[in-house]
Amino acid sequence: MKRIAILSAILLVLPGMAFGEQFAKVGTFGGQFLKIGVSARATGMGSAFTGVADDANSVFWNPGGLVNVVTNEVAINHVEWPADINLTSIAIATNPRSFPGTIALSARSLWLDPMLVRTAYEPDGTGQHFDAGSSTFGLSYARFWTDKFSAGFTLQYIHEGLAETAVNTFGFDFGMMYRIGVKDLKLGMVLQNLGGKMTFDETESKMPTTFKVGASFVPIVTDHHRMLFAAEFAHPSDNQERANVGVEYTLNRLFHVRTGYHINYDTDGVCFGFGAAINTGRQSKLQLDYSAVDMGPLQYVHRLSLGVVY
Repeated sequence: MKRIAILSAILLVLPGMAFGEQFAKVGTFGGQFLKIGVSARATGMGSAFTGVADDANSVFWNPGGLVNVVTNEVAINHVEWPADINLTSIAIATNPRSFPGTIALSARSLWLDPMLVRTAYEPDGTGQHFDAGSSTFGLSYARFWTDKFSAGFTLQYIHEGLAETAVNTFGFDFGMMYRIGVKDLKLGMVLQNLGGKMTFDETESKMPTTFKVGASFVPIVTDHHRMLFAAEFAHPSDNQERANVGVEYTLNRLFHVRTGYHINYDTDGVCFGFGAAINTGRQSKLQLDYSAVDMGPLQYVHRLSLGVVY
């Protein structure tokens, strides 16, 4: 009980400290693609995943939850972002059992089709094309430190390119999760995108560091039904505080329906998603998920995820 009280106090005090910012610093930080959520399951629940993270995609949401991968798992995600921009990611996690903990490798790429070079004198294009895109390559590790507390990190190499200009740096995520033991109640905390500055055309910009704290619990669970509720608070360094709430209903451990809502976002609002699992063996399965997020004037953003457990 003493540990629970201490952890709860920390999780309550840190968000209050974050409210010290009185204005948003929108447009002053680099690496914005790092804030685009992957995983159709997570985004179908309103991205309230800090206190849920329990699969290979934890490397992108809360590395402290990566310990739930006890065998081998591969997660592939694709996001159709506005303006014909795409984001594809992959995470491969394994529990080697030769030493404590779970390790994972991950990568993601923001890409779009080549574009025409246009000038004031040739607005229809010069006949030349240029590319723009960003990518990351990450290494993650997580382990249980007690029977209820786990922590982990993701160290990633970050590359951003625009035409002939490129910038490279490193980023670091750190997350933890504490399991209360009642109704599968879990508390999670994560610091994302800690790292060096990025410089384009001699202009420096900081990484979009974000602090998140969340919780999840399962009030209903039977042989055939399971209901998961989740909520989280987020404080991005370049915007106002925001919150996410979500719910997931599971039938027979095979079919999933999800919905959620984003609070105090500029565009993101209601979201929904669904998924299905196919058992392929005693400990192996395929998981396919879809989600859609209403981004107002930017219309719906669609995500597809494929998970393989073996």
